[in-house]
Amino acid sequence: MKLVDYTVKDFIEQVDSSMPTPGGGSVAGVASTLGIGLSRMVGHLTTGKKKFKALDDDVKQEYHRILDRFVVIKETMLTLIDEDTLAFEKVMDAFKLPKETDEEKVIRKEAIEDATYGAIEVPYRVASLSLQALGDLEYLLDYGNRNAVSDIGVAALMLYGGLEGALLNVLINVGSLSNEEIQTRYQKEAEQFSIEGEQLKNKVLKKVRGLL
Repeated sequence: MKLVDYTVKDFIEQVDSSMPTPGGGSVAGVASTLGIGLSRMVGHLTTGKKKFKALDDDVKQEYHRILDRFVVIKETMLTLIDEDTLAFEKVMDAFKLPKETDEEKVIRKEAIEDATYGAIEVPYRVASLSLQALGDLEYLLDYGNRNAVSDIGVAALMLYGGLEGALLNVLINVGSLSNEEIQTRYQKEAEQFSIEGEQLKNKVLKKVRGLL
């Protein structure tokens, strides 16, 4: 059964267990997906209002484009929630491979390396999509339903939490890579994602608080 098909309670209980999966990566994906869903809720509460319909056509079109992009992000995020757990399980399976002979050691090492790349790439995509969504929140806030500004604030926090959580999962796996150049690239990108994400989150929250 896929994690995304669990009830909220069942998912929480599965996290609160002695099993290593689902772990922080999948939880980060859930956080960001909730942020996307909450953002679109604000959109649903906005686009039918007279005030929105009276806006310039270019503004309305851009607002709808963002909401449409969020559908794609949401659907992708839903797959990444399970992919993160599967990627971690592949790493664990690789570590269980035999290592008695030199040939087995080589095969095992290569399998661990390949699986580690997967365990990096999934949270990296979560982080990238979370950052992209954070960048669009201010527009949704500026032209959204004023009665739902607090929801945009919560969405920003969820997306930022998902972003940072995903980046932690990138960084904990990057150190296992043998290619130092790739290690450095991921580390630098993670740092930049974090800086940009915090700036976007803070900007949205400052504006939200000013409207409350």
